[in-house]
Amino acid sequence: MTEHMRIVQQEELGGPEVLRLVEVPRPEPEPTQIQVRVHAAGVNPTDWKQRVSGYWYSLPLAQGWDVSGVVTAAAPGVTRLAVGDEVYGMPNFPHRPGAYADYVTAPSRHFARKPATLGHVRAAAIPLAALTAWQSLVEAAAVGEGQRVLVHAAGGGVGHFAVQIARARGAHVIGTASAGKHDLLRDLGAHELVDHTAMDFADAVEGVDVVLDGIGGDYLERSMRVLAPGGLYIGLADPFDVDRIAAAAADEGRGVRGTSVVVEPDHAALEAIAALVDEGRLRPVVSETFPLAEAARAHERGETGRTTGKIVLTLT
Repeated sequence: MTEHMRIVQQEELGGPEVLRLVEVPRPEPEPTQIQVRVHAAGVNPTDWKQRVSGYWYSLPLAQGWDVSGVVTAAAPGVTRLAVGDEVYGMPNFPHRPGAYADYVTAPSRHFARKPATLGHVRAAAIPLAALTAWQSLVEAAAVGEGQRVLVHAAGGGVGHFAVQIARARGAHVIGTASAGKHDLLRDLGAHELVDHTAMDFADAVEGVDVVLDGIGGDYLERSMRVLAPGGLYIGLADPFDVDRIAAAAADEGRGVRGTSVVVEPDHAALEAIAALVDEGRLRPVVSETFPLAEAARAHERGETGRTTGKIVLTLT
């Protein structure tokens, strides 16, 4: 007899109201995959953007890529994890999502053991956003001791992890955020903060080695102006618009560089992130939680753009 599970799906593109909680057959792991009983699922801006545009996926379309849960089955070829392990990860990205569900299956190397010091709700807030920050700052920029790093939208999902990762690597961290988020960001390790609602950051900041920009638009050209010669701009908002990023860097004529990062599953980075968490050097901020059946409300809240840290769906 086929086992079933709950999953959030949409039959059409549109607003949060298109999200429906339905029952589907429970997926079974294929070779090298594990099955994970999801305890919590993180919500990310890419989720509601996909809900509206569909990206390149066909309907019906499920939602979500961030999970924390327990391994319930392991197929042949899995060597790193076993049934009963508590894991977290970003399964299957960028292929079809489906983390807003009771169970997910994905390659075992898309997961790592979750931080021992965190429960599933806070662990589920980490993978996509923290991996984006890690792959940008550690791998693309090789941020190190004494460098000046500017993080835009520092109070958001990626931003609040970027502040902590840059600080842990010895950088001087500057963040743009509304004034109401400044106390939290100082507590997370930011050295300087600019209230973007009160002033132009380009008038307040200079000599930056790395800019991490999750906003895009005119932030691109303005960010280029605050880079020190040889500095690096990393764009996250429009990562496929590489020509515009390259052109903006060339226009500066000061040897600055521009690139973009598209996050990818990475168990080794998740393990390094978990170590930072367990050492007390990185902590996820969860602004709100919603039960799985209220995924539409979670999207409504996230789309306001005023949340701090992450929103998480709870399943158990």
